[in-house]
Amino acid sequence: MILYNVTVSIDPAVQDEWLNWMRTTHIPEVMATGHFKESRLSRVHGEEEGGLTYAITYLCYSQAKYDEYQREHAPRLQQDHSERFAGKFAAFRTLLSVIEEFNHE
Repeated sequence: MILYNVTVSIDPAVQDEWLNWMRTTHIPEVMATGHFKESRLSRVHGEEEGGLTYAITYLCYSQAKYDEYQREHAPRLQQDHSERFAGKFAAFRTLLSVIEEFNHE
């Protein structure tokens, strides 16, 4: 499995609009591509002044599925985000390979 993490620092003036759009539009559109098993929206604590930071983590089935997502869907979805919130956010993306999972059941 692959973890695809997108960290976004958002201007507080548009935070509510951004959160609503992420929950109702963007994350559902990413999940609808069929390349991810699950996703999580988390608040990052301890950020610097001037922005509120969130992490959106997607669990991807495989490197091949992630590569396909990047080719076929990511440019359009990222452009939509960039146009809608231009000048109001900073984002960076991280890709992680899951080595082992530990569950408490």
